[in-house]
Amino acid sequence: MTSRPAPAGPPPKHHMALMIWVAVFPTLTVLHLLFHRWLEQLPLVLQTLILSALVVLTVVYVLMPRLQRVRGMLLRRAARRRG
Repeated sequence: MTSRPAPAGPPPKHHMALMIWVAVFPTLTVLHLLFHRWLEQLPLVLQTLILSALVVLTVVYVLMPRLQRVRGMLLRRAARRRG
C-alpha cells in the first residue's frame, strides 16, 4: 500500500499575495480591454461594480483553484527532490 503525500496546506501570506496578484492583474486587464467601450457609457461606480464582480468571480472560481493545483504540484516536486 502506497501512502499519499500530505496535502500542501494553506500557503504563506506572501505566496497567497503573489497568486492573487498573478490572477487579478491579467484578468482585470483583459476584462477591461474587452468591455471598456460598453462600460464607459455607465457611471464610474457601476463600471467598478461590474468589472470587480467579473474579476472576483473569475479569480475565485476559475484561476485560484488552478494556481493552487500548480502550487501543490511544485511543492510535491520539490519534496521528491529533497527526499
